[in-house]
Amino acid sequence: MKFRLLLTVILGILFICVTQTKAQWVKINSTPYPFITSLAVTPNGAGGTNLFIGLWRSGIYKSTDNGTSWTEADAGMSNTGYNVHTFAVSPEGKDSTNLFAGTEHSVYLSTDNGTSWADFDTVLSHALLDVVSLAIIPNGTGGINLLAGTDDGNGALLSTDRGTSWSAVNNGLTTNNSGTHSVFALAVTPNGAGDTNLFAGTDNDGGVFRSTNNGTSWTEVDSGLTNTYYGIFGTPTVNVFTITSGIGGTNIFAGTHGLGVFRSTNNGTSWSQVNTGLADSEITAFAVSPNGAGGTNIFAGTSGGVFLSTNNGTNWTAVNTGFTEDTVTALAIVPNGAGDTNLFAGTWGGGVWRRPLAEMITGVKEEQNNLPSNFALEQNYPNPFNPTTTINYSVSKTSMVTIKVYDILGNEVASLMNEEKPAGRYSVNFTASKLASGVYFYRMQAGSFVETKKLILLK
Repeated sequence: MKFRLLLTVILGILFICVTQTKAQWVKINSTPYPFITSLAVTPNGAGGTNLFIGLWRSGIYKSTDNGTSWTEADAGMSNTGYNVHTFAVSPEGKDSTNLFAGTEHSVYLSTDNGTSWADFDTVLSHALLDVVSLAIIPNGTGGINLLAGTDDGNGALLSTDRGTSWSAVNNGLTTNNSGTHSVFALAVTPNGAGDTNLFAGTDNDGGVFRSTNNGTSWTEVDSGLTNTYYGIFGTPTVNVFTITSGIGGTNIFAGTHGLGVFRSTNNGTSWSQVNTGLADSEITAFAVSPNGAGGTNIFAGTSGGVFLSTNNGTNWTAVNTGFTEDTVTALAIVPNGAGDTNLFAGTWGGGVWRRPLAEMITGVKEEQNNLPSNFALEQNYPNPFNPTTTINYSVSKTSMVTIKVYDILGNEVASLMNEEKPAGRYSVNFTASKLASGVYFYRMQAGSFVETKKLILLK
């Protein structure tokens, strides 16, 4: 009897331990250096994948076994003591892949999965002192162009020959004092007419710029992308972009410094802040995966862990079980070779971590079943504001929702929402750049629910 009782206790403990071990992040202890700056994934030509990490002043390493072991992969780089800020991957041919690496010194190209690298420093003549973003652009003839963003006053540069030669493409990317913006993030989207739009995320008071002519000229497109970080008004620094395409069309997400995530559904013409459930506002990385229903799962790396949205950014949920690091610097989604997929997170000082996608997505779906039980309109934030503020609201069942803003005399000055919404928690931005300072009121109606709150515009 005592033996059976002891066996039951032991099995119970084992079950708890196995359950807790499975449903969490796992640190890959063999990472050669703990300060990760970038991640990249390439096919290995045999149905598997290679995982690359860029390190702070320690070169590049590669794993061919899902992160279990790493080997140095930076032969040919003139100085592996430079920061490896970013990667860009472009398949070329049946078994060939171009892997580009942007460093604080130059752009490098490997066509043999990191075995060797070509250095474009002699061509660049040190013009690219700090390459912090890269993007691959289809050139319309089956080849590629390469766009590089810099953090040293050189803005954006374009190469039409895989990095052999470069030209500055900064027309319109100028600052208020006639300098050139730093370009921290780049993105490419289809324009619906067989060509592409390019997006550049820039430094504070720069915002987002769009080019429809392959970088020849740029136009600022950041309506609604307003900075109130530390009381500074203007546009926030954009750290990273990601693109999703599905049933609702193409969406662009901008991760910012201090203001979380913004989403554009109209090619950057306007932006809305989508931060519900996002506990941290410093966005450092994105990763996306199909959800199997025509949509996309979006992972956001922040200075407070990893968050997941399964509904196009409307809501975010922390997926940090077992994750003991704060600052996530890079994310990558990698098939594990056994029919599942892992999310890898590079961190600042904590190496690389790994977790299966399936358990995170399942957990979030369970969490999101806890929908609001009541309609609610929350107080805008910030308040007072100038000129943009965010209004959060909750819908307990599918309803036609209207949110309007009125002046103190009862005149309608803005209509922020007028559409049917399913149950969930939402946010909407109100930009009052054309209104005078003063007291205003915003009113939400959803079925029989009606609520009004006061906001103050202070210019």
